[in-house]
Amino acid sequence: MFIPTTREELDRLGWNTLDVILVSGDTYIDSPYSGIAIIGKILIQAGYRVGIIAQPDISNSTDISRLGEPSLFWGISSGAVDSMVANYTATLRKRQSDDFTPGGINNRRPDRAVIVYTNLIKRYFKNTKPIVLGGIEASLRRITHYDYWSDRLRAPILFDSKADYLVFGMGEKSIIELASALKNNTDPLKIRGICYLSKTIPDGYLELPSFEDVIADQQAFKRMFDLFYHNNDPITAHGLAQKKGDRYIIQNPPSLTPSQSEMDAIYALDFERDQHPFYEAQGPVKALETIRFSIPTHRGCYGECNFCAIAVHEGRTVTSRSIDSILDETRKITVHPDFKGIINDLSGPTANMYEVECLKKQKLGACEDKRCIFPVICPVLKIDHSLQIELLKKIRQIPGVKKVFVSSGIRYDMVTADHMHGSQYLKEIAQHHTSGQLKVAPEHSEPSVLHLMGKPSIESLMQFREQFEKLSRQAGKEQYLTYYLIAAYPGCNDRHMRNLRIFANEKLHIHPEQVQIFTPTPSTYASLMYYTESDPFTGEKIFVEKNLYRKTRQKQLVIAEEKQFRAMDSHRQAKHSKLLHVTAKPPEKKRRHEK
Repeated sequence: MFIPTTREELDRLGWNTLDVILVSGDTYIDSPYSGIAIIGKILIQAGYRVGIIAQPDISNSTDISRLGEPSLFWGISSGAVDSMVANYTATLRKRQSDDFTPGGINNRRPDRAVIVYTNLIKRYFKNTKPIVLGGIEASLRRITHYDYWSDRLRAPILFDSKADYLVFGMGEKSIIELASALKNNTDPLKIRGICYLSKTIPDGYLELPSFEDVIADQQAFKRMFDLFYHNNDPITAHGLAQKKGDRYIIQNPPSLTPSQSEMDAIYALDFERDQHPFYEAQGPVKALETIRFSIPTHRGCYGECNFCAIAVHEGRTVTSRSIDSILDETRKITVHPDFKGIINDLSGPTANMYEVECLKKQKLGACEDKRCIFPVICPVLKIDHSLQIELLKKIRQIPGVKKVFVSSGIRYDMVTADHMHGSQYLKEIAQHHTSGQLKVAPEHSEPSVLHLMGKPSIESLMQFREQFEKLSRQAGKEQYLTYYLIAAYPGCNDRHMRNLRIFANEKLHIHPEQVQIFTPTPSTYASLMYYTESDPFTGEKIFVEKNLYRKTRQKQLVIAEEKQFRAMDSHRQAKHSKLLHVTAKPPEKKRRHEK
């Protein structure tokens, strides 16, 4: 069943009113890859009447009013991606396309969507029920954060939006507890995984440097972020408080990591794996091509790459579904009328972290003084791909399944570190689960840049590459590795990019194409580096490229041939000489819907 999005659907269900209305910056795809769909389904399973309004027109009340007013709360999300990331490139150009909008034209998701949607509701529903923010945009902006698009620190998003609550992280447990508290008129302020505004600090909570302090002092911002980052583990975290003006943003400890049985229950929910017909009539949505017949196997990531938000949003502990749960979902897919026998992806944030567990972390929480796999893999984290091999073999045997691809990135240093099963896992991938290209993300080749990224050295990459090519030849297949690389990362200069090109040409024997310019996203150490122009772990000053023209130049140093680059560089300097002194500026103008 689709979650209703029209009044006609409510009438067919016999629902006069709704308990919860969810508002999303994405179109409504009923899929286990859609956070808004999961939240809606678990609320319905818990007995609540839920509706969805996707990508409402913000110029009038037609969309936002069509389901009426909820009796419990509004839930707002920007969608699967932060709206500013969705709307702008790293060089601050407006993106023309959007994979989560019908028809693919990027004209339905407003900048700072959760703020705009909150104001939209407040404009047409005076003194309405509580407004609850969620999703990745709210989750990563729940504390004072560096905002690349305005090139300044912004206050916690609850202050800017004037919403009532914020649910951070994946949110399933928190949203059910919050709905229950609002329904039964009990106190919601002790629920794990929520933020709210208060005049006072709860007993035992840590007070962070205030908003006024951190905008005046970069070192205060660094101290604030360190405290914030190291209080995100459900077992070890303290509650946090940060003052702005005469009020505090209160962050309760994170929701507990779901157990395997809880994960299985979430993904056992019935999903249509399709775009809601109401929105499908507006045009096809590209995101559906890759997620319709893909299967999420786990959550969380041990990697903690400094530019990645997964550790703050999904968590630093990996939780996996059972093999039976994944096989059950596969069998459901095989009877879908549009299924052609291909599972497009079987993975999580990092494909080969499935069923890799740190028993110490599960019992005692994340270590305060070290990471799981950087700079080296912790010996307590037992890297074992045997259960992944078992899963891959079993899923291939299901009638109706012709091919299962592992399309998400593989952590190659974990494969080479697994001396018992790593080679066999890679053999399975090379023989059966690669669609011509296998994705890996070395990001760079230079040791100093890799260190600032929190990425492993290139030695493990070269070992992995050699093994993959050998196993592909043995399988009689012409297969390649696709390498994701980053330009203009903090600490990276033109010399580093030239060395990266040489490494790619001479060692990897490729001409790189998958090179993206670094975008500082909220609540990551890399954004802290970008803002402070220093290494947050040592305090040393580092070079940070902030000129838009020279950021693009760094990318071109890798993807363009030498003669071609020189010609392009000369042309750009002549055409864009004014950009030589331009740094990142706000792309947005003041909007009447955003305060």
